[in-house]
Amino acid sequence: MRVIITGAASGIGRACAELLAAGAVVPGEHQVLLADRDAGNLGTVVEAIGPAAAGCVVDLAEADCGDRIVAAGLAHMGGIDAVVSNAGIIMGGALIDQPADDFDRIFAINTRSTWLLAKAAHPHLKESRGSFVATASMSGTQPTPGLGFYSSSKAALIMLMRQFCIEWGPDGIRCNTVSPGPTYTPMTAAGYEDRSRRDQREANIALRKLGMAEDVANAILFLIGPHSGHISGIDVLVDGGMSNMLMPASGGGTGQQRQR
Repeated sequence: MRVIITGAASGIGRACAELLAAGAVVPGEHQVLLADRDAGNLGTVVEAIGPAAAGCVVDLAEADCGDRIVAAGLAHMGGIDAVVSNAGIIMGGALIDQPADDFDRIFAINTRSTWLLAKAAHPHLKESRGSFVATASMSGTQPTPGLGFYSSSKAALIMLMRQFCIEWGPDGIRCNTVSPGPTYTPMTAAGYEDRSRRDQREANIALRKLGMAEDVANAILFLIGPHSGHISGIDVLVDGGMSNMLMPASGGGTGQQRQR
C-alpha cells in the first residue's frame, strides 16, 4: 500500500507511520510519504522506517501544500492508495478575544489543507479506488471551552469529508474521519503535566484513562485498510467513552427512585 501521512513527525501521524511500516494493522509491505514542517523530527522518523519512507518538509498553511505533497508522493511511490490528513494545530482563547489572523491560520491548517490535499490526490485515489482519512476531534461535535476556533475548524473538517464521501463515492474513493478524545501526544503533553488536572480529565472518561497516539492510529489504519472496504462517510470516535459521560458527570442516573 502506498500511503501519504501528514503531521507525521510526531504524535498520531508518527504512530500511523510506524505501525503501518511494522504491518501491525494492515499486513504487507507499504511505502509511505511523510509530510511535516518539523524537518528534524521528520527526518528521524523517515530514517527509522528506512527506504520505504520518504519525507516532504512543508507548511500545511501554504496554498500549494497539497500539490507539493502529492508530487513528492508520486515521485517516491509511483501512485497513491491512501491519504491520512492528520496535521493540525490548537489555539486557545475566548472567541471574542482572538484575532482574525489566528482564525485564518487554524482553518488553513486544520481544514483547508485537507481540501487542498484531497483535490491534488483525487485522480490518483480514483485510479487506485483508494481511501482518504482525516484526523478530526470530538471537539468537532462538542463545543469546547476556550477552543472555539479549534472546535469550529474540526466541525468544518468533518462535514468536508462527508461531502467528499458523496461526491467521490462513484469514483470508488472512501472518505472518513477519526475523532480523538483527550489524547496524550507531544502537542497536548504540556496540558497534562499537572497530575491533578490529568486525574480530573481522566475521571470524565468512561475508561478512566487518556488515549494514546497508537489508539487513534489503529483506528485510522483500519479505515484505510482492506477490512473497511464498505465504510465511507463516518466519523469514528476514539474517546474512551467520554462522549457518553454527560449524565454520570452531572450526577444523573444515581439509581434512586423519585416520585413526581
